[in-house]
Amino acid sequence: MTVPEPVVVAARRMADRALSWLHANRALGALPPGTTMEIADPNSVYKPLGETALAASLILRDAVAGPGQLAAAQSLMEFTWQQFRQGDMLYERQLRHTLMTDPLETYAPFARCGYRHPHLDRLLAHHARLRSVHGIEHTPNRRLAVANAARICGLNHGDDWATLTRSTWLGASPEPWAINWITAYSMTHTVFHLTDWGGFPQGLPAELTSYVRTWLPVWIDIWREVEQWDLVAELLIVGACLDDPYCDPADWETIAALQHEDGLLPRDSDPVDDDPEQRFKDHQHTVVVTAVAGTIALARAAGEP
Repeated sequence: MTVPEPVVVAARRMADRALSWLHANRALGALPPGTTMEIADPNSVYKPLGETALAASLILRDAVAGPGQLAAAQSLMEFTWQQFRQGDMLYERQLRHTLMTDPLETYAPFARCGYRHPHLDRLLAHHARLRSVHGIEHTPNRRLAVANAARICGLNHGDDWATLTRSTWLGASPEPWAINWITAYSMTHTVFHLTDWGGFPQGLPAELTSYVRTWLPVWIDIWREVEQWDLVAELLIVGACLDDPYCDPADWETIAALQHEDGLLPRDSDPVDDDPEQRFKDHQHTVVVTAVAGTIALARAAGEP
């Protein structure tokens, strides 16, 4: 298992700059004053905050960053935890809405790093025993997201990972040319959750690992050609999560060259807005993905699954 040295160099630059951008702009991602657990539009600020926490948690988990970057990641964890009122908001949201899964999924990165909320832990353990919770009708890759969040939090959901995997698009080993934009995102997240973001590469079955390794270069080429950089960066994560990582230096150097000096990575070929708040709203997700991609690649290069 080897990650080429040019990829290591690009991954280090990408991850460090992305983390610096997320930390420097964290206040732009704060919840509006007076926000309660009844969030009108979870995708506006609530979900991006959770994604920032995810990136920071993986940087801390893999511990391949320098001391300053690890301190910045810890600071981001503290900031996001404070935004969620030390878990109280997640607890209140889960208590009010039994069948919502976003509190569990948002909580998982914090649990990974030792941030626990005893009341939420007890509530989630109770929910794990409810037939209604297990009967929620998610899309297949979303079921994997919930299963992995439960696994991180130490909950016994009794998940049949083989069955969950077979029910996904990727699990069918489908005709690779039939993939489209939204299916590609679903495929990437199937890999993320089965491998716990590269922490358990063997979680992706061998036959699917072979399938992904065969077709990933083609898929990357497709979305490089149309300049969908957010998806390209997600596909780079997929490659780094494989048991034998697929990391083509040309792909990584392309993304590294697109990254701005301050760490922003454009989500696509559209012009980047000059307004700081709009820049954050438009590109925060892509910067998160860039930080995660670089971190996982560096961990695999260091031999740390």
